[in-house]
Amino acid sequence: MKTKNKKADKSTDKNKKDLLSHRQALNINIKAFRLIGSRYPQMIVSRLICSVWEAITPYVGVYISALLIEELSTSRAPKMPVSLAAASLIFAALISVGTALLTKWRDTVCAGMYFKVENIFTDKLLEMDYIDIDNSAVYEKLSTIRQSQNGGGWGLYRVIGSAESVISALASLAGGVSLTLSLFLSPVPEGAGKLTVLNSPFASVGVVVLMLAVTYFAPLLANKAGSYFARGADTHNLGNRLFGYFGGLGYKSELAADMRIYRQDHICDRYNNDKNGIFGSHGMFAMLARGPMGMYAAASAAVSVVFTGIVYAFVCLKAWAGAFGVGAVTQYIASVTMLSGSVSKLISTVGDMRNNASFLSLVFDFLEIPGKMQMGTHKTDVSDGFEIEFRNVSFKYPGSEDFVLKNVDLKLHSGSRMALVGRNGSGKTTFIKLLCRLYDPTEGEILLNGRDIKEYGYREYMDIFSVVFQDFSLFAATLGENVGSGKPYDGEKVGDCLQRAGFGGRLKTLPDGNETYLYKDISKDGVDVSGGEAQKIALARALYKDAPFIVLDEPTAALDPIAEAEIYENFNSIIKDKTAVYISHRLSSCRFCDDIMVFSDGQVVQRGSHEELLKKSDGLYRELWDAQAQYYSDAAEASNISEASESAVTADGGETCFANG
Repeated sequence: MKTKNKKADKSTDKNKKDLLSHRQALNINIKAFRLIGSRYPQMIVSRLICSVWEAITPYVGVYISALLIEELSTSRAPKMPVSLAAASLIFAALISVGTALLTKWRDTVCAGMYFKVENIFTDKLLEMDYIDIDNSAVYEKLSTIRQSQNGGGWGLYRVIGSAESVISALASLAGGVSLTLSLFLSPVPEGAGKLTVLNSPFASVGVVVLMLAVTYFAPLLANKAGSYFARGADTHNLGNRLFGYFGGLGYKSELAADMRIYRQDHICDRYNNDKNGIFGSHGMFAMLARGPMGMYAAASAAVSVVFTGIVYAFVCLKAWAGAFGVGAVTQYIASVTMLSGSVSKLISTVGDMRNNASFLSLVFDFLEIPGKMQMGTHKTDVSDGFEIEFRNVSFKYPGSEDFVLKNVDLKLHSGSRMALVGRNGSGKTTFIKLLCRLYDPTEGEILLNGRDIKEYGYREYMDIFSVVFQDFSLFAATLGENVGSGKPYDGEKVGDCLQRAGFGGRLKTLPDGNETYLYKDISKDGVDVSGGEAQKIALARALYKDAPFIVLDEPTAALDPIAEAEIYENFNSIIKDKTAVYISHRLSSCRFCDDIMVFSDGQVVQRGSHEELLKKSDGLYRELWDAQAQYYSDAAEASNISEASESAVTADGGETCFANG
């Protein structure tokens, strides 16, 4: 057992978070409290008022009960006891009514408190630069914050409870002192013999010091036990993460087939069995509970019992000596016990706040990530056409030494069609994100009508673009909300865009039309859509925005051949006079593009029309073309398929282009 405990200590030392000083801990807790209070003031005020009320009202009952017992033990006249009993009932009723009203207020304004705290992080994510959201280090930081909050209750959520505890302890402390002070001031009669020593100020001071010492050490030992959870927070978070992922795989219907074919349930067993499980009977926290953490917790409980013994001994000795009656004994024992609990609670909360301070530091590290994107003020006017120019643009991700794009120079004109070709990882998607200003170039500049795009209003510039990303997402909301990106939306326009995107037939079968919920997360009557149908909805969303520049990343990847041919056939009517950039694996479609750019290792290595690029037998475009052509059974079949594709694409006399992703 000793060896296991040493291992547990080493594990917590490895994961130990440095404690901040008491002053630093106090400052960061106050900062967090102000943050929450500024957003939800009623929630804070209601909880604090309830804390004070609940801390003070018990002393009213203690005081009246003591008077009643004292009266019953010393007087036979019924008038005073009856009056005191009536007063006790009246005060109890008033306190109950007050408690009910305050509790209702608190519970109403504090409903969904977890989500109120979570909204603080959500709002930060929504205002954060995309490049930071796309940064794995930032994601890991937020993941750690949430794991600490959901697993051990650390972070912002604990701040509210700590503030409640401090206010409650201080209020209870004030009430306890007011009812306990007379315990030390009531003299023992001179005829009490040796017990008159209790009248000595040294006796009272000694008892107070002894009680304070015991009161101090009990929560100190409890904090020491609790600190092992804080020190082992990283391991705790890992355990929660493993359990949260592997423990829920059995509920995911989309994984059911693979889990049965490959017996992947064994992977879950590996991470959740008793021997390897962090929270199992042989895990780190179990060993700590059997070792130092359990010992500190037991010692804290034992010290608390010692305090109770000291209080009873001192009060009973003074009562025996005749300093006060039996009613006062009831008052002093109850009030001193509550007073001790208040001091213990205060010390424990201060220690808990210090343990929580390191988690709050991580919270503010995340919340205070600065925005780096320059926000201009110029208006974007593209009504008369526009030109976008990449001028010697290079880009690398933060923390990386390698450029994803290098020295890209090009111009895009209104109404043009451009295809992007290249192997996976060649920089095409990064180019799109720079174009839409989700990223800013590391070197060089991007110009709109001759002006650096950083000088334009950020939101206004982004409004130029409609984008269907390859990893697009739909929400478990209504179809109309997905296309119109919220409410209210134009139902007729939504229907037109869905029709143009090829979803018209499916729309007619939906029970509630545009108001039909997608998926069953919110509505039990929600409908599931296939990957191809989801892609059509995403395309309809891009059309609904009606921006002058449309970007399509693999726009038909999930469609069946017939649906894809329909999209090709109607693409000119879909896109109309918009400027378009396409990324697609259908390399044969590039023969109809105005301009094709071939990416390789972050650079544009070729540019031209389909015919021009095919003539360069040693070029990358020809290599990619030949790699796809080899899958046709023979050259004639390849020619027939190509002609069929050309016929479908140009059926309306227009031109469309796609490219390899």
